[in-house]
Amino acid sequence: MVRWTATEAYEQCAPAVRGFFRGRGAREPDDLTGDVFVSVTRGIGSFRGDAAALRRWVFTIAHHRLVDEYRRSERDPHVWVADVPDSQRADAPGGDDVLLRALAELGDDQRDVVVLRFVADLPIADVARILGKRAGAVKMLQARGLARLSELLQEQSTP
Repeated sequence: MVRWTATEAYEQCAPAVRGFFRGRGAREPDDLTGDVFVSVTRGIGSFRGDAAALRRWVFTIAHHRLVDEYRRSERDPHVWVADVPDSQRADAPGGDDVLLRALAELGDDQRDVVVLRFVADLPIADVARILGKRAGAVKMLQARGLARLSELLQEQSTP
């Protein structure tokens, strides 16, 4: 079993964790990412596992942190993504903002699956464990989510 340092865990996972929070429409993805890695730092001494196990552990913490944030805010999580600015970012013309708006239109389960699969780059079995779903349900949510995302992105790109 591999022993990890907090720095190694951060370097391996922080960009994907931040992307996960952005994809879920969190108001403060950087703050939430920091909170996740405070928890990781506290628990890293007892963690043992390979890189895949590390990603599963970190994203389980991230998912729980996001659920806690939703509960604490007592808001509908869809309201969070309404804060995406209307103007495009200069460094990603159309890319991030368009994708975030499209992700906001997906149902919570579909969005969770798509973001964990393609932003966090987790396998279906790990996504199923994190979300407490069967692998077959995750596959179905992924297929439907990607199909809907494709439709939304085509609608947004049509002038």
